[in-house]
Amino acid sequence: MSPGGRIGDVPIDTPATDPVVLHASPAAAGGAAHIETPVPYDGILLASFGGPEGQEDVIPFLRNVTRGRGIPDERLEEVAHHYRHFGGISPINAQNRELKTAIEGELARRGIDLPVYWGNRNWGPFLDEAVREAAEAGDTTLLAVATSAYSSFSSCRQYREDFARVLTDTGLAGTVTIDKVRQFFDHPGFVAPFVAGVREAVAGFLAEGVEAAAIHVLFSTHSVPIDDARRSGPRDREWGDGGAYEAQHLAVAEYIMAQVADEYADAATVPWQLVYQSRSGPPTQPWLEPDVCDVIETLPAQGGRAVVIVPLGFVSDHMEVKWDLDTEAMDAAAEAGLRAVRTPTPGIDPAYVAGLVDLVEERLHGTPAADRPHVTDLGPWFDVCRPACCENIRAGFKPAASGIAP
Repeated sequence: MSPGGRIGDVPIDTPATDPVVLHASPAAAGGAAHIETPVPYDGILLASFGGPEGQEDVIPFLRNVTRGRGIPDERLEEVAHHYRHFGGISPINAQNRELKTAIEGELARRGIDLPVYWGNRNWGPFLDEAVREAAEAGDTTLLAVATSAYSSFSSCRQYREDFARVLTDTGLAGTVTIDKVRQFFDHPGFVAPFVAGVREAVAGFLAEGVEAAAIHVLFSTHSVPIDDARRSGPRDREWGDGGAYEAQHLAVAEYIMAQVADEYADAATVPWQLVYQSRSGPPTQPWLEPDVCDVIETLPAQGGRAVVIVPLGFVSDHMEVKWDLDTEAMDAAAEAGLRAVRTPTPGIDPAYVAGLVDLVEERLHGTPAADRPHVTDLGPWFDVCRPACCENIRAGFKPAASGIAP
């Protein structure tokens, strides 16, 4: 697709001046929204959040997560108890080891000879270690796969800023390039495990005699500050207070419920909504609402007898899922007298793993945008992020890879 094409109903207009895409492969450096020429990548960079792997890691890890915000250790301890409840160990690193192995297996199955380097933003192995390892092996044209499906500062641009920072800090800028696969919120490989999970949960409650109208499906994702949410996605469309971040979740949730209703006619009357969790800002700062637990408390008064909690914003069962949903939300459901099921995250589901490798192949082969799979009208999303996409209102624009400046 040319820079003047469209994504869903959104026009894509490259600025009249030459775009600047830092640290990009030659194919992506021009700033086209979708790269439709093959790129000879020689390595994949699996980029994730990271997490502590012992009690002594918890506070240093949280310092990394909140760096630059001046939060004292006493306040960090308020969050630390979530990790300490699980022995100071976040599941995320073990899950990423499994995901890396699964991706390597799928690459081998397809005959794609590319190494996978894994690095985290906030805990070891760090991104700079992964990029150095790749460079030392002679793999300098990297394609990043971040373990985050949606558009927002923390789920997309912050990774891109970290790529730029790492290349500068390691002195590898000009030697190593890092492109990034498109946001995959509506790729069928990511969505399929959620469809299966919701279908099974709804069918189970129907089989138990719960009326469809008494089954509530809550699609949960990480809350973000409203000021950041408004700035998620490209600036050439009015998305509303929730920005592209909210719009993407709503579009995927609507698709999932339609798929379930296609198989179970009664499911067409199952009520559903998008809810939020895991907010961490001060009470005076507006964040996306409503909170999942607050909503659960209201369901009995609406005739609710059962709730299906869907971790739509998450790719694996990391701490926000294990604590905020499996602990707090399930406790809220029990207190409300509701039957409750939490559906699976994609994890290493074969459909999800295959979908990630599909995204890699899109860029290896330069697949035309018109031929790229997507299940909502918003996709396929951009290969190269558009100007001013997903600004962090508190810090402004920092140099970022895989997108047109700023």
